[in-house]
Amino acid sequence: MSEEHNVDRVSDEQSSQGRMGQRYLASGESVSMRLWENEQPGEPKPEAAREYETVGYVLAGRAELHLEGEVVELATGDSWTVPRGATHTYRILEPFTAVEATSPPAEVGDRDAP
Repeated sequence: MSEEHNVDRVSDEQSSQGRMGQRYLASGESVSMRLWENEQPGEPKPEAAREYETVGYVLAGRAELHLEGEVVELATGDSWTVPRGATHTYRILEPFTAVEATSPPAEVGDRDAP
């Protein structure tokens, strides 16, 4: 029995926006991508523990990732991981753009609820 393979393309106009300002990009059954674009400096985001693992890559800017009591500064070209269920927050230090992948997909069900 052969498995059918399809390519899903999500254009800029098709990408939906989440409640926290993220733009949802391509999504598969077990992983999805999202974009945080031109996030502005300010107070840290509320702490959260999500039901998905996140890996990210900084395209531009700087931020602090506060993860389970550890603070990691992120800058252009850096990548990071937030384990599933880990308490974390971000503090944007200068206009910040990053792409993240989440597994399982963040936008399914209430996984991405603030």
